[in-house]
Amino acid sequence: MALNIFLRQVFGVGIGTTAVLTLLTPLAAKAGVAVLLAVRIVEGIFEGVTFPCIHAVWSRWAPPTERSRMASIAFAGNYAGTVVAMPMSGILANAWGWESVFYVFGVIGCIWFVAWMFFVKTSPEVDKWISQREKEFILESLGRTEGEQQKIKHPWKGILTSVAVWALVVSHFSENWGFYTLLTQLPTFLKDAMHFELEKTGFVSAVPYLVMGILLFVSGYLADWCQVKGYLTTTQVRRYFNCGAFLAQTVFMIIGAFILEPGPTITCITIAVGLGAFAWSGFAVNHLDLSPKSAGVLMGISNTFATIPGIVSPIITGYITSNKSDEEWKTVFYIAAGIYLVGCVIYWFGVSGELQPWSIEAQERREQEKQQPKAIESLAYTNKVSMEDEM
Repeated sequence: MALNIFLRQVFGVGIGTTAVLTLLTPLAAKAGVAVLLAVRIVEGIFEGVTFPCIHAVWSRWAPPTERSRMASIAFAGNYAGTVVAMPMSGILANAWGWESVFYVFGVIGCIWFVAWMFFVKTSPEVDKWISQREKEFILESLGRTEGEQQKIKHPWKGILTSVAVWALVVSHFSENWGFYTLLTQLPTFLKDAMHFELEKTGFVSAVPYLVMGILLFVSGYLADWCQVKGYLTTTQVRRYFNCGAFLAQTVFMIIGAFILEPGPTITCITIAVGLGAFAWSGFAVNHLDLSPKSAGVLMGISNTFATIPGIVSPIITGYITSNKSDEEWKTVFYIAAGIYLVGCVIYWFGVSGELQPWSIEAQERREQEKQQPKAIESLAYTNKVSMEDEM
């Protein structure tokens, strides 16, 4: 499977192609709606490999007690991009036209692609920059040996029938419903319900994601610290961080919608989005706990379902807010709060931070298959020696 062998290349090409297509977007728009739609669909396909690939890379790099930190740092970059892109897009569009937004971000993506392909390696074994001591520590913590080559066969039946996997999927879906609702609709909400001027909505919309980006560092380090010190088990860390965040998001989304005044509502939205950082130290790292070898596949499954809100939420929001009234916007926030609450309950009862039995069984089968050629070779050698002795 190419994803397992060429993770670095697949991830890099996914982002690199997305960057090139971003550069071509203005030309596609001028060519017509059909061409633009085709370009955006292809861009989405290449972007779709990113989360599964990066989780598979983490499974080769992240010691169990450092997973939350590693993931939170990476996800912080994700939200930092949102913080920068929102106001910067407005500035670029006003100064040089809307096309400049795609040209600037496309060039940045191309530069990133070159840096990624040069500096990043799929695993410690092939990284010339890493020290021998650090390499040995990572490999030992992950139960691997240097030079070990693995052909991974994913335990599909175990994955698809696992309660912990589906609890993770529901949690990922729930977080992304709130995320995409606010990401796509917050500027419109600020203009229609809060009566902000259009040029200010980009800056105000970026504030919640700035807070989230900062808190991602806090949540990641705090989650790993609780594990290292023995205060919480991995399962408890995932449950308390994830469900605590969802519960807080539910409360603040309801309060913000109920008050519906610029200052208090924006504060509540900022707190709700910001505290979502703690959920990312729950479900977003959970794939690596359940089955490190299949983490990329697990992320692919959960991210597929978690992408649905990005399609459905804006459509539903547009339908609900057809008259742009305050009551309609309240309904949008109440729906998001309800989905957070459902995700909280399901994840609380279904979560596991332990290596799953189906993953252990798959690992044991791989070990048996690895030992089988050696056993056959040993038996053949024994028979040969016996025959020589008889002669």
